Amino acid sequence: MTTLSPPSPPRPAVHPPPRYRRPLGLTRESWLQYAVLLLLAVLVLAPVVPTLYQSFLDRPLYEAGGVLGAGNYVRLFTEAGFGRVVLNTALFAGLTTVLSLAIAVPMAVVVVRTKLPGGRVFAAAMQWPFFISSLILGFGWITMYGPAGFVSVEVRQILGFLPWNLYSIPGMAMTEAVALAPIVYTFCANALRQSDASLEAAAQVCGARPLRILRSVILPLLRPPIVYSSILVISMSVETLSVPLLFGQPVGIDVFSTFLYRNGLQSINPDYGVLGAASALILLVTISLVALQAKLLKDAQRFVSVRGKATRPRRLDLGWLKWISVAAIAFYVVMGALIPIGGLVLRSFTQVFTPLQSPFKTLTGDNYERIFTYPVYVQSIVNSLLVAAIGAVLVSALSLAAVMVARRSSFRFGRAVEYLALAPQAMPGIIVGIGLFWALAFAPFGLGTLIQGTLWALIIGFGLRALPSGFGSIAPSIMQIGRELDHAARVSGADWVRMFTRILAALLRPAFAGALILTFVTLLKEYSPAVFLASADTNIIGTTMLELWVQGNTGSVAALASLQIAITATFVGLAGLLLKGRPQKADDNA
Repeated sequence: MTTLSPPSPPRPAVHPPPRYRRPLGLTRESWLQYAVLLLLAVLVLAPVVPTLYQSFLDRPLYEAGGVLGAGNYVRLFTEAGFGRVVLNTALFAGLTTVLSLAIAVPMAVVVVRTKLPGGRVFAAAMQWPFFISSLILGFGWITMYGPAGFVSVEVRQILGFLPWNLYSIPGMAMTEAVALAPIVYTFCANALRQSDASLEAAAQVCGARPLRILRSVILPLLRPPIVYSSILVISMSVETLSVPLLFGQPVGIDVFSTFLYRNGLQSINPDYGVLGAASALILLVTISLVALQAKLLKDAQRFVSVRGKATRPRRLDLGWLKWISVAAIAFYVVMGALIPIGGLVLRSFTQVFTPLQSPFKTLTGDNYERIFTYPVYVQSIVNSLLVAAIGAVLVSALSLAAVMVARRSSFRFGRAVEYLALAPQAMPGIIVGIGLFWALAFAPFGLGTLIQGTLWALIIGFGLRALPSGFGSIAPSIMQIGRELDHAARVSGADWVRMFTRILAALLRPAFAGALILTFVTLLKEYSPAVFLASADTNIIGTTMLELWVQGNTGSVAALASLQIAITATFVGLAGLLLKGRPQKADDNA
């Protein structure tokens, strides 16, 4: 007897995977990945290679017949007084770092781990200085705490002397520390929010009091973020131009950045060999600091305190000490930022700003009228907005592509792409300006003459500086998306490009929007590369403020600074509202 087998189920229709063209034998994902690698390499090496070459050349790059040698480095340390510059820079960076840590670490511990009245307000107040450039903060400090500042005159009348000197290395370091303390605070606060609170609970069970817990448990856990942020603050102090230029140059205190500014832009007959040698040494210092930071980040596993078991942190009660903490934080926020910025805004509405006369008796709108009357000042505002807007889109798009290649592809040079995207954090802005100036002068096919002195030169220089911020803003988000989505797309026949455009692009929209906001603010604040890249027609707000300050027109400087603060606050506020509403909309659709 023959047995009949049950009928087999119908086979699902098999759709052949889509075919993609392979120009020159390469897939389109290979073309895109190599294009990202090449573009990043050109952007990063463009300012570095001419700088290094000029440092060994015995004459300017544009002169033929140059001979390579180490003579520039010898003259740098024997004739140019560079040894004093090195010492001043070390003192300035070291003192800035110590003051930043002294301000930010206790604040982070108190705000995150203790019962502090108004803790959320103070946490937000520690974030907003990110959106104000140190150049504007420096103007504000001079307006209020300089020798003829509003606060200084009042203090001198009361005490008979002025207990601080803004035009000194300690004065410079204090101002810079106020601007950089939010960076240290953010590192430490994030570490405290993510750490396991069971360690503190165990200490409480053993009878430890709050101060003992802070000293023996919480502070040791902060060692990694303290080290990382310290290196970052040192690096930023070495490269900063604004505070040393405003406070140090009038009294002859030179650091790395002002040495380059004085010998490059202000010199009638610049010594390009010495300038190149000094730039190369500064690059070596900053690259070494970034490499040290990467090494420390790599060895941070022994400090891990975040485990799979979730714990709810129990805030410590400091008793009466919490009111001292409130007073200390309020003093920093008010005296360090609010009063200088408030004084700068008030100065923009007055003819004369002095405690000898009530500022409300000299109120005027002439400073703003002057800004909006002269086309060159209006153009500087427009240029800043154009550079920030166009640059934010381009930098964010390049950052997204770099993150995809480095973190979400099998590209064999993916690690090189990541290194190139993060490399500009080791390149001071003024060196980016000098290097790109030389690079554009020798660009092939006449491209340099087309770009030099235009807004595109500023977009390239500023964008290069903002690239690490854009990459760092997007990279964590891509790591949170499971790779099973990639595998599912590949099984369906999609290549790497289609997988990104159809799946990951939608999931990365919030991260891309965040990168747009961050890079826009970064580009709007930036100005140091423009010192060498801008022309009379492409000045931005920062360079215009410096020119007006040199001319003694402090009212117009205050007006421009206030406008930049207003633009930044408006943009960040609107962007925050849009991003805040997006998750709710997504939930509703779900």
